[in-house]
Amino acid sequence: MQWEAVIGLELHAQLATRTKIFSGASTAYGAEANTQACAIDLGMPGMLPVLNERAVRYAVRLGLALDAEVAGRSVFARKNYFYPDLPKGYQISQYEIPVVGTGHLDIELEDGSQKRIGVTRAHLEEDAGKSLHEGFTGMSGIDLNRAGTPLLEIVSEPELRSAKEAVAYMKKMHSLVRYLGICDGNMQEGSFRCDANVSVRPVGQLEFGTRAELKNLNSFRFVERAINFEIERQIELIEDGGTVVQETRLFDPDRGETRSMRGKEEAHDYRYFPDPDLLPLEITRAFIDEVRAELPELPDAKRARFASDYGLPDYDAGVLTSSRELADYFEAVASACGDAKLAANWVMGEFSGALNRAGLDIADSPVDAEALAGLLRRIVDETISGKIAKEVFEAMWQGEGDADAVIADRGLEQVTDSSAIEAMVDEAIAANPQQLEQYRAGKTKLMGFFVGQVMKASGGKANPQQVNDILKQRLDG
Repeated sequence: MQWEAVIGLELHAQLATRTKIFSGASTAYGAEANTQACAIDLGMPGMLPVLNERAVRYAVRLGLALDAEVAGRSVFARKNYFYPDLPKGYQISQYEIPVVGTGHLDIELEDGSQKRIGVTRAHLEEDAGKSLHEGFTGMSGIDLNRAGTPLLEIVSEPELRSAKEAVAYMKKMHSLVRYLGICDGNMQEGSFRCDANVSVRPVGQLEFGTRAELKNLNSFRFVERAINFEIERQIELIEDGGTVVQETRLFDPDRGETRSMRGKEEAHDYRYFPDPDLLPLEITRAFIDEVRAELPELPDAKRARFASDYGLPDYDAGVLTSSRELADYFEAVASACGDAKLAANWVMGEFSGALNRAGLDIADSPVDAEALAGLLRRIVDETISGKIAKEVFEAMWQGEGDADAVIADRGLEQVTDSSAIEAMVDEAIAANPQQLEQYRAGKTKLMGFFVGQVMKASGGKANPQQVNDILKQRLDG
């Protein structure tokens, strides 16, 4: 039997506000445990929540970017359940009327096609605290610094059919919230995480299978591994005569498997009811228009512009717009050096490779956009070759100065004197009579050998085009 996966994602984006969603306590990451939770976050008697307007603004920003319905009136509800890290015994969330309704997000598949994924809703809610297990013997600690941190839970329709599609959707949403400036997207710090609802059904069947929810996946790689494992687990279970149980499961990255955490609750288990301490949230048309005016150029529009204005291939435009920081960096380099394709190649190649090796963000790069553009200008004006430019870039990365300084200090200026190149060509041919004979007998691939000899003799500084032209004249002459 052929099986089909049905996957829906619940993405939790921590909104980039300085204070919590219902209190003035700080949301800064990394503070000492229990130093950033006030009486409101702790649910102390008599404390009343006050909604953070910036959190609402950020939610509307996402709704507009998803071409979604923004509710003129939404309601906060109490989601009742008891966990040690939830001091009030309930979480303030939105239930029946979320601030953002149905929208959509287009993702790119591996074959280059696009697929539109429906977004069911995005609702505001507060985060819980965190249970700590390391450093405690026979007990657990509780850190309530996260309690009350503003989250936007973005729920997709169950329209994803593979782990790769799920990752593509998650990456696209991750990029979007960072473009919008509403979430820093830091997955290691828990600012952007995912719950995945996974089920399987025979191909052609309309009814969904029983789903399992995979909780708190905080990397793209874990999402793909966890979903793939879960799909295989459910298929094997059913084919062996078993049944899938609706439950919540955790992914163990060390063992590469999911394991049961608890039975999956239904909405009625949470006994939702409107929070009596919060008025319904009313959003005016003027407020929406104001937020719309704040929207930056969105990734899809930027990608299309990069392809049309800069003449870049779709692949290049897609890579360069994968994050707002990378797109801005590329545009600054391209503008300053005057060669967009050359800038694209270097930003995607040497620059991104160096960032990855060093584990740095663009903001921390030792080579800023103007410096890289200065290097590329020396390729364009043929002061150095592309090969030598890589040596110059490495020196710049190590802090040896700008491109002109490195070229001067290391004597790397390209040799373009035709007579000098002709002399090196003649020496290379004279030193290799056997290869010359083979070349002239028809083994023309030896052209590359002679080019290498000349470039070696020049220390890599000879103009490659001139070397090729002069060599061909000599060898064919």
